[in-house]
Amino acid sequence: MPTLRLALCQVDPTVGDVAGNADLVRAWSRKAADAGAQLALFPELMLTGYPVEDLVFRRSFVAASQAALERLAADLAADGLGELPVLVGYLDADGPPQVSSDAEPGRGARNAAALLHGGGVVARYFKHHLPNYGVFDEDRYFVPGNTLNVVRIGGVAVALTICEDLWQAGGPFAVARQAGVGLVLNINGSPYELNKDDIRLPLVRRRAAEAGATIAYVNMIGGQDELVYDGDSMIVSADGTLLARAPQFVEHLLLHDVELPAAREPVGGEAELADAMRVVRAEVDDLPPAPGGEPAVGGIIEPVADEAEVWQALVLGLRDYVNKNRFPSVVLGLSGGIDSAVAAAIAVDALGPDRVVGVSLPSQHSSEHSRSDAEDLAKRTGLDYRIQPIQPMVDAFLANMSLSGVAVENLQARVRGVILMALSNQEGHLVLTTGNKSELAVGYSTLYGDSVGGYNPVKDVWKTLIWRLAKWRNADAERRGETPPIPENSIGKPPSAELSPGQLDSDTLPDYDVLDPILIGYVDGDLGREGLIASGHDPAIVDRVLRMVDTAEYKRRQSAPGTKISMKAFGRDRRLPITNRWREHG
Repeated sequence: MPTLRLALCQVDPTVGDVAGNADLVRAWSRKAADAGAQLALFPELMLTGYPVEDLVFRRSFVAASQAALERLAADLAADGLGELPVLVGYLDADGPPQVSSDAEPGRGARNAAALLHGGGVVARYFKHHLPNYGVFDEDRYFVPGNTLNVVRIGGVAVALTICEDLWQAGGPFAVARQAGVGLVLNINGSPYELNKDDIRLPLVRRRAAEAGATIAYVNMIGGQDELVYDGDSMIVSADGTLLARAPQFVEHLLLHDVELPAAREPVGGEAELADAMRVVRAEVDDLPPAPGGEPAVGGIIEPVADEAEVWQALVLGLRDYVNKNRFPSVVLGLSGGIDSAVAAAIAVDALGPDRVVGVSLPSQHSSEHSRSDAEDLAKRTGLDYRIQPIQPMVDAFLANMSLSGVAVENLQARVRGVILMALSNQEGHLVLTTGNKSELAVGYSTLYGDSVGGYNPVKDVWKTLIWRLAKWRNADAERRGETPPIPENSIGKPPSAELSPGQLDSDTLPDYDVLDPILIGYVDGDLGREGLIASGHDPAIVDRVLRMVDTAEYKRRQSAPGTKISMKAFGRDRRLPITNRWREHG
């Protein structure tokens, strides 16, 4: 049986940086070739980054992607890599955008993959299954393909597929079995969410059984606005055996020798098989020679604890948002509470202490322990720590306006927001806001106050998970002989906004151990009132919580973007009308 040395290039592209992404392909193809690879794979829409959203509708952008592909093929050959087959995702089009007046049925923008070899394009594949759920809007942008490309590489029949083709039964994988394929390549831009890595392996095994073939699954890593990609690339044999698996959240070259069945079908020609898909065949000659020495073994990375996985996602999401948007540094308010402490620790892990500014913004209601806890966190992490009292500014407002109650509480939050934004304008920092998902859900925030900022690293993190992350991060530091970054007092004390004397979150909200399960059921699970009550929640508390969630939509619509880690994040995932009279009645 033939053996192919596969190189799964798990890399971090940037949306819109077509030239930079092409350079990544060249650099990692060189690494693959130097390691003896005979076939290299790169992620979905590698040349453009993913998702490109409405850039699809710009014909200039599509043309740039198409030109970059041709140029890349020539550059790889000029680099001495012409013998190495390289599969790369790119944006293509065979007709006008579907939203244009001159649109043609069955033609338009394509989510495409190209196999490059010998300075040219050997095969082009158009994604067949287009997801249109959650964060995906591919029916809005792309036209589905109906052709499965099968390329004979080193005597093996190899099929090309893209991301969602793997997530749905039928289509390309069913056709691959009929076409006698021995290897299916699947290139991905599959965003992270908690426990998704537990879903992927069984899914790849099901598709391997459906195709009767080995599957090489490569996924990108990196942050793109709210999304973060975790990699988790893998190779699974036709019988479901996991042969190799890459680590999450880091760039990685997964190199593995795979023994595969020899191709049985003729090289050229076309045929129409199941699901009205055509099979188009091609061949690649002049592969790099079979490497000598010991076989390449990619290894299998074992999954990490949930808290470690989420922490890595939040760190990578923030780092890429800051770096790809070319912010020199970040600034955030340090209250001494758990949310700002966790956000600050994430920022220091992502960027280093020299690029993080933490500002204590005490008022007359700020407790001494809040001030000392903020200072303690700064000492533990080494960030740039500053103190800016807000009471004189608050008093100036109150001397000129008659305010009381909640208006005074919100005034304090807004003065803090003004200070942070002033520092941003003066010094160029990106302001981080630190409200957790539980607070965003029930509207427990002040517009243009504690919600002010350009990015929120904990936007999609429930309050109860915030505490778990803090404890995990401290324990992880202790295991490595380092100083735990988060003060124990920030973890242990009752949460409070400290905007009025003796104020606690529990004055306004149910305890988070009670609140979060209701929110998870309602927001993430789309359970209605009856479903929540049937799950064991108190009807009076359910009614109270649902009212808060439903009336806070206008606040969430104005909130900063933040890293998605759950199955349904506010913003891209959960889209509800602001003006909306539907209520879950009690």
